[in-house]
Amino acid sequence: MNNTFFNKLLDTNPGWGALALRIPVGIIFVAHGAQKLFGLFGGYGLEGTGQWLDSIGLSPGYLMALLAGGTEFLGGLALIIGLLVRPASAALAFAMLVAIFTVHAQNGLFMSNNGYEFALALLAASVSLLFSGAGRASVDRLATK
Repeated sequence: MNNTFFNKLLDTNPGWGALALRIPVGIIFVAHGAQKLFGLFGGYGLEGTGQWLDSIGLSPGYLMALLAGGTEFLGGLALIIGLLVRPASAALAFAMLVAIFTVHAQNGLFMSNNGYEFALALLAASVSLLFSGAGRASVDRLATK
């Protein structure tokens, strides 16, 4: 891998708009990842989340909980600080697709019925950041100067 690959990976739109998306979406992902990994904010931790994932057919549940929680927690941190935002956004978008199709789609759109509304909004935000990059106020921007 050469320097050009990393420059393209870190390349970002020079505007400020991504910052307004990165921070709140990053906070949301960190919080949801902390629920899955550490049992914070009313979450069930790795054991409980793993058992639930096993019960819906995502096995091995513990590993799936670790992957989902790790993606959300570390990906959310990456968004907040603006580091490796494109790959983090790709991973987060994939996680939201899995959540939509394995957990929420059968419940319809609305959150009041455990539908896919919220996961869809997070998917859209992740895809937007995948296309735009981290923006002006980011570690990615500093690394490519």
